[in-house]
Amino acid sequence: MKLFLLLPAIFLVTVSADKCGKKESNSGKYKARLETKALCMNYTLRLLEGNIDTSLITANWTDESTGKSYTNVFGLGSRCTFPSNIEQGDDFYFIIDTTQKQECAVCMAYYPTPPRKLSIKVVEK
Repeated sequence: MKLFLLLPAIFLVTVSADKCGKKESNSGKYKARLETKALCMNYTLRLLEGNIDTSLITANWTDESTGKSYTNVFGLGSRCTFPSNIEQGDDFYFIIDTTQKQECAVCMAYYPTPPRKLSIKVVEK
């Protein structure tokens, strides 16, 4: 009798462990546009594609310097690893990446950015 209870438990643990840490090929990939490339990496990015948790981004935000309004934006939280070749207006794909420590020198000049920041990693389409 114990064997009949033990075998399903072993099967469930094995199946769960095999799927742990693996993602589906397209899950978690988003498309964004670099809307503002300001001084000291004060960047504003707008989500273009992908179902993201809306609590991670700012639904409506106005840049106080220009008066321009944006929807579905966030500030760049991964200043140390964001590619320098992406220019204002460029679209790109990314994943949310909180695994990398952000330890680099970044100047402290102010330019307005959305209140919510995301650490991201740019990926291929």
